[in-house]
Amino acid sequence: MDRYDAVWAKPTESYWIASTPACRYPALTADLTVDVAIVGAGIAGITTAYLLRNEGLKVALIEAETLAAGVSGHTTAKISSQHRLIYSRMMRLMGRGLAQQYAEANEAAIRLIKKHVAEHAIACDLSSQSAYVYTEKEEHRKEIEEEVKAAQSLGIEAHFCESLDLPLAVRGAVRFDGQAQFHPRSYLLSLAREFARCNGLVFERSRIVRFEQGKHHRLHTQDGGSVTATTVVMATNCPVDGKAMFYSLRMYPSRSYIVALRTKEAFPGGMYLRLEYPGRSLRAQPDGNEELVLIGGENHKTGQGIDTRKHFCHLTNFADELFTVETIPYRWSTQDYKTVDGVPYVGFYSSRSEDKLVATGFGKWGMTNGTAAGMILRDLIIAGQSPWQDVYHPSRKTIRASARRFVAEGLNVTGTIIREHITARPRSIQLAPGHGGVFQSDGKRIGAYRDEEGRMHLVNTTCTHMGCQLNWNAAEKSWDCPCHGGRFTYQGDVIQGPVVRPLKKIEASTLKQA
Repeated sequence: MDRYDAVWAKPTESYWIASTPACRYPALTADLTVDVAIVGAGIAGITTAYLLRNEGLKVALIEAETLAAGVSGHTTAKISSQHRLIYSRMMRLMGRGLAQQYAEANEAAIRLIKKHVAEHAIACDLSSQSAYVYTEKEEHRKEIEEEVKAAQSLGIEAHFCESLDLPLAVRGAVRFDGQAQFHPRSYLLSLAREFARCNGLVFERSRIVRFEQGKHHRLHTQDGGSVTATTVVMATNCPVDGKAMFYSLRMYPSRSYIVALRTKEAFPGGMYLRLEYPGRSLRAQPDGNEELVLIGGENHKTGQGIDTRKHFCHLTNFADELFTVETIPYRWSTQDYKTVDGVPYVGFYSSRSEDKLVATGFGKWGMTNGTAAGMILRDLIIAGQSPWQDVYHPSRKTIRASARRFVAEGLNVTGTIIREHITARPRSIQLAPGHGGVFQSDGKRIGAYRDEEGRMHLVNTTCTHMGCQLNWNAAEKSWDCPCHGGRFTYQGDVIQGPVVRPLKKIEASTLKQA
C-alpha cells in the first residue's frame, strides 16, 4: 500500500482557493452598456479592469465561474521575469529588440504588483525572493551560462551559481534577484474589490455563450443577460468566441501538477525550476504559523497524459528525496496554453480589429505576463500603442520561425481525432464508485462515471468545440479534450477551454449493452 493512498483518495483542492473566502458578486442577468467589457477574471482580466477604471472608463468584468479561481487560482504564484531559459532563445530567434521588450514588460509587471500591494495594503504574503533555473547535467551548463549573459545584457540582475541551498547535484544555475512570490488569490480579490469600490462592474457565474458584432459588441450570458460594449477584451484561458479558431490552432493546452507539503525541514528560501524533463518547481508558502512546500511539475498535453493520479505520485517521490514529508494537505493541477513561439498573444484580436483585444497563451508564466498584459491592453485602448506591443502582438511575423512546431501540433491533433474515433472500447459498464471510463454502445463512444453513491453519469464524449473525443482524467474526475483543451465535469458541464456548450447527457435506459 502506498503511504499516500489516503491522500490520493481525497478530492484535489488548491491551497489558494481553500485559504480565501468565497466571492459574492452577482450574475449578469440584465442588459447593460459599458465602454469596455472584459471576459475572464484571472490576473490579466482583473489587472486590465483595474487599470482601465483608473482611466475613467466604464468597465464590466465578466467571469464564467468565480474570480481568480481558474489558472490564477491554481498557479505556483512566482512573480518572476525568469521564464525558464527564454532570453537567450528570444535573442537568437526574435532579435535583441523584442527580447528587450519582453524583459522590460515582465520587470515592470513585478514593480506594478509590488506597487499595488503597497498602495492598498494588500495582505497577500508578498515576499522578495531570488529565482533559479538549475541543471543536473553537465551538457546543459553552457545553456545556463548563455542565459546569464543574455539576461544581463537586457538589464536583468542575473548571476551564475555553482550550487543551491537544496540537496541537489547541481551542475549550474542561473539566479535572478529582485523577484518575488505571493498568495495570488488574496492579491487578486483585493484588486477586484478596489475596482468595484471605484464603480467597476463585476459579474460572476456569467458564462458568455453568444457574441454579436455590429456598430458595438453585444455579449450574451447563459442566463439571458447581455452587455453592449464599444471595446471587448478576451482575457480567458483560451478565447471562447465563435472566431477563436485562429487562436486554438496556434496554441496547445498543457497540464501540470502541484503538491503542497508539510516537511520536517525548513525550506531554504528562493524559487526553483529544474531545466531537465520532467521539470520540477519548488517554493515555500507561509500558512499561518507553519509553512507549506510547493512542488510542481509533470507537464503533459491535456488529455494525453498517463493516469493523471500518477503525476502526483511522481512529485511526492521527488519530495521524499529532498525532505522528510509529514503530511500533504493540498494537491491540485492546472492548465495553461503555450503558444508556438513561447510568447503570449496580447493585443488587437486581429489585424482588422481595433475594438477587440485578447490576452492568452501565458504558458505557465501568467503572474508577470498577465500583469504586463493589463498594462499593454490599457495602453492600446487609451493611446492606441504600447512600448511592448510588438513582441506580444498576436499576428507578429516572428511566429513563422516556429512554423515547424505549429505543424507538429496540428498533426498531433489530427492523429488524436483519428485514433480516438477508431480505438475499440469495452461494450459494458463495469466501474467501481469514484471511477470513470469510456465504453461503446451500439457503435457510439460513451463516457461513464459512477459516483460514490453508486449513481451512473453518462455523457457523449464528443467535445462541443471541434468534435474531438474526450479522455477521462482520473485525478480531477473530468473529461478532457486532447486537441484544444476543453474540459468538462463528469456531469458534462464546462470547466475551461475554448468551449461554451456542455456535453450531451445520456440516459442509461437508452443504451444497448452487450
